[in-house]
Amino acid sequence: QVQLVESGGGLVQAGGSLRLSCAASGRTFSRYAMGWFRQAPGKERESVAAVSRYGGNTYYADSVKGRFTIFRDNAKNTAYLQMNSLKPEDTAVYYCAAAEGYSGSYVYTLDYEYSYWGQGTQVTVSS
Repeated sequence: QVQLVESGGGLVQAGGSLRLSCAASGRTFSRYAMGWFRQAPGKERESVAAVSRYGGNTYYADSVKGRFTIFRDNAKNTAYLQMNSLKPEDTAVYYCAAAEGYSGSYVYTLDYEYSYWGQGTQVTVSS
């Protein structure tokens, strides 16, 4: 198993930037494809971005494409979500998640494909 801890959330004005971090421990980090999800009040949890085990492939939701970047540093056992040009509609609790698999190139976008989740970090974007 692997334990995930998110950090970096907070309050930011529209147009600003935040970088979320997801620190992993317990297993070899490169075993896992990683993803970021978010859940706003009254809405379903949605996939924001995903990255394959070695960082070669990525996925972005249409709503964040061009503004958010997912990347990972396997030597530091950490995945990141760089969020630029933030909008009020980005306000949500953000979760990182890990999916174990044999494929080194696959990215996952559905929540049931992930086995491990962090506790979440609040991102609030004011107008």
